[in-house]
Amino acid sequence: MTKPMHLNVRVSGPLSDFVARNVGEDGLYENVSEYVRDLIRRDKERVEREMFDTLKAELQRAFATPDGDYVYVTAEDVLERNRARRAQR
Repeated sequence: MTKPMHLNVRVSGPLSDFVARNVGEDGLYENVSEYVRDLIRRDKERVEREMFDTLKAELQRAFATPDGDYVYVTAEDVLERNRARRAQR
């Protein structure tokens, strides 16, 4: 498990007002730390969702390709291709 990270962030003006409205008695969060952790979790979920959507789209394209477009290769074919690419560098 990684060590906890301590952040020190300064916000002012409209950002500060916005955070203040979301924290405390009238806000959705008890404190700023809880709010920031929720923002980070949501951003992490967004990134993971985008990565999954990208993978899903790639797989859908692959499975939509007609069988006749595929070429049979052996593991040795792949290794040889990679060796040739390395030699070209």
